[in-house]
Parts: sequence; structure tokens; C-alpha cells
Amino acid sequence: MLNDRPPRVSPSLLNPSRAPEIPPGQRRFRELIGKVGSGEHTSTGLSREEAREAMDLMLGGQATDAQLGAFLIAHRIRRPAPLELTGMLDSYNQHGPRLHSIGRRPLCFGVPYDGRTRTAPLLPLLALLLSAAGVPVVLHGGVPMPVKYGVTLAELFASLGVDWCTLELTAVQEHLDRHGLALAHLPTHFQAAARLIPIRAEIGKRPPIASLELLWTPHQGPHLLVSGFVHPPTEARAWDALRAAGEADVLMVKGLEGSTDLPTTRAGICSRLRGGEPERLLLHPRDHGLEAEEQAFTSIETWREHALQALQGEGPLATALLWNLGAYLWQAGALDSLSAGLAQARALLQARTGHQQLERLRR
Repeated sequence: MLNDRPPRVSPSLLNPSRAPEIPPGQRRFRELIGKVGSGEHTSTGLSREEAREAMDLMLGGQATDAQLGAFLIAHRIRRPAPLELTGMLDSYNQHGPRLHSIGRRPLCFGVPYDGRTRTAPLLPLLALLLSAAGVPVVLHGGVPMPVKYGVTLAELFASLGVDWCTLELTAVQEHLDRHGLALAHLPTHFQAAARLIPIRAEIGKRPPIASLELLWTPHQGPHLLVSGFVHPPTEARAWDALRAAGEADVLMVKGLEGSTDLPTTRAGICSRLRGGEPERLLLHPRDHGLEAEEQAFTSIETWREHALQALQGEGPLATALLWNLGAYLWQAGALDSLSAGLAQARALLQARTGHQQLERLRR
């Protein structure tokens, strides 16, 4: 005959005082999870200081994998508030790599870490030409990142013979000092952040860290921060977060696949902040006779062939590279108009300036 009585529970399991000990960092992180993951009516979000603390705990390895997954997906669902992004930026600035420049302020590009899958990237070529023209460029990137796993900046540079992944940070700084170009590589130069990649893969969605990485730069000091975006709400949150963080000079670009590459099939939608309110910019390639079809990304080998052609003003990427180079020379403050920027861009391509810079970096 079956016994209908419920199983007996040990008294120790009903006594909260007998709960297992939790390390202080995990206990605090559990409290922060409760603030972002309590539901629509009870979730309070985090203050700037609490968001920084949460990011500090994640980078410091003090949260368990289960806690990391819970926090990241909960924060993804409720969307981070601007001040939460600012707090996370504070943590990245404290714990991440730091690069410095003397003299002319650099352009610091924030691009999606999960790379490109549909359109051929221009940023490595743009960086070569800008730096050769005396406009320093600071980049950051990682390995192919979930959820997109697109081609990365480091892979594209490597196909051209420039390896950033094995350099110590001091060597990256020397490249910035000598050649005006640097790329901080996440797994090499910011291992604390790279340790979060497996968690990002397992949750299957871009976490708020992905938004953070569009707004962060390893460069310390005056610069023009260039950040890509896709959706207007993302742009609005970014402006508020960056203003709170003290970024005084920012260019936001609705680029190809969320990158900073200006399109050639439509107007480039941008906004520029110079200490006050952002000003909307619409850059029309057709007004300068530079409309062209966007080129698909098919393989690194094909991209390399077209990239080398574009550096001398030829091939299917040449028009897009000219358009982007002229626009960024203008926005960098090197010239007083877009037309003047395009004229200098043509001269740089005709003089094979990008090829010469590439050879210097290879050596």
C-alpha cells in the first residue's frame, strides 16, 4: 500500500541560518541581479555607481557563470538606462587597456565586436589612410563574437600582413606614437572582458556589454569618439550615457550593419556633438557623384584583393573608400568642408599613401 504522507524534510533545510555560505562578491552581485531582474513593476534599475560595481564584479571574476547569465539576459530584456551604461563605461575605463597620444587628437572608433557578415568593411583601409594623412586612429576589437560571428578588424588587418593580436600593449602604444594607428585587441589586452565571451555565447542575445563596447575607447585624453548605431533608441541612450561620461566630442553614424562605414546607396545619417546638443548631419553621396552599390563580403581572400586595389583608387571598394575618407578628413577638423575633404582623399589615393602606410606597419 502506498504511503500518502509527504516526505520528511530535514529541519536544517528549513532554517535560513543553515543556508550555505556565499562569498561577499557573489552575495552582492545577487542583490544587483534582483534590481534589474525583478519584473516590470518592481525592477528599480541600477544607479551609475551600482552599474559600475556590477561591471567591476563581472570583470573581477567574482560572479558565478549562472549569475552572469542571469544578469546579462535580465539587463538585455529591460534595456539598460543611460546612466547604467555610463557606470559600466566607468568600469571599463578603470580596468581596460589605456592608450595615450601627444599632439593631434585621434579619431577613436567604436564598432560592433561581432563583426560584419553582409557588407565589405572599410574601416581598416580608412584607418591606414587617415593615419598616413596625420590623423591618428585608435581602434579596438576582439575575436568573432556571438551572436553574429562576423569578420573582425584583427582578421582583416592580418590578411593585409599586420598582426595586432600578438603585440604587447607597450608595442601598440609605440605604433600609435610612431605611425598614428593602434588597435587594442580584447583577448590580448583586456583579458578580464574576454572571459565573458563564453557567457555571451550561451545566452544567445547581445547583452548590454555589446552596447557598452560601441561607446568605449581605450584612448585616454582628448579625442573624437566615432560610434556606430542601428536603431534610434540606441542612439538616444548613447547620447545621454556619453554626456554623463564627459565625452565632449562625439560623432554617431548610422553605418553599414551598425558600423561606422558610411553607405553609398543612401544618405549617411550622422549626429555630431561638440560640447552642447547633437547636430544632425545628412551626407548624400549622390551630391558628389559618389553613389555606388554596397559590396558584399564573401571571403577574406576576396576582401584582401579588393582592399589592395582600393588603396590605390581602383576596384569595387574604391568609391566607398573615397567617400568615407573625405567625410572623415572633414569631420576630424583637418579641412573646412566635405568637398575639400574629398579633394584631399583623391590626392591621397593617387599618391598611394595607404600602401606606403601599410608597408611601414608590416615592417
